[in-house]
Amino acid sequence: MVEPFRLSEDEWRERLSPEEFYVLRQHGTERAGTGCFVGTKEPGTYVCAGCGHPLFRSGGKFESGTGWPSFTEPISEEAVSEHTDTSHGMTRTEVRCARCEGHLGHVFPDGPPPTGMRYCINSVAMKHMPE
Repeated sequence: MVEPFRLSEDEWRERLSPEEFYVLRQHGTERAGTGCFVGTKEPGTYVCAGCGHPLFRSGGKFESGTGWPSFTEPISEEAVSEHTDTSHGMTRTEVRCARCEGHLGHVFPDGPPPTGMRYCINSVAMKHMPE
């Protein structure tokens, strides 16, 4: 089990940029194609921008054509949590950081092998740690 990382709303506002706060704490979405990790291929690990929890490996990143960084799977079973999201008149599976519960994006069952999953993640919700 992952040790929870909890802060008050004021502490989150101090810790995060306005864009990070909007996505991670208010379940927002950056505009397609605007994120800094769209199209990048640098080896390393992607961690939560809110708490530094490891989320995805660069080897599982692929170009989905959606305008957001996409991954085939999280770094481990304990990296993310999944929740039903019924906002915007549709049902989707929301992906959150398992440590701080920050909103990362959504997961869809239309990805490539080996998992068939597409974790569509906001760039602003992550930081890249080079190898």
